[in-house]
Amino acid sequence: MNDYDALRDYLKKQILPEFVLRFDQIEEIIDATLPRAAHRASWWETLRSPQEKMPQREACLAGGYIATRLADGRSVRFKRMK
Repeated sequence: MNDYDALRDYLKKQILPEFVLRFDQIEEIIDATLPRAAHRASWWETLRSPQEKMPQREACLAGGYIATRLADGRSVRFKRMK
């Protein structure tokens, strides 16, 4: 089990086509502190470099969502994949 399995499971249960979670909400879901790198948009971006496998990106995709860090630097938009 990796650190982001809980996020994947949370996303699988969602029915909204799009929603936003703050970092503190994500940390509550995964029961851990997000790394400093999570503040960079590229850390979340699933489409920018798909060849680079990263556990948080994989969890979002496995949960059926594409994640994008918002401009506030403290929240992430999850948009259901078509």
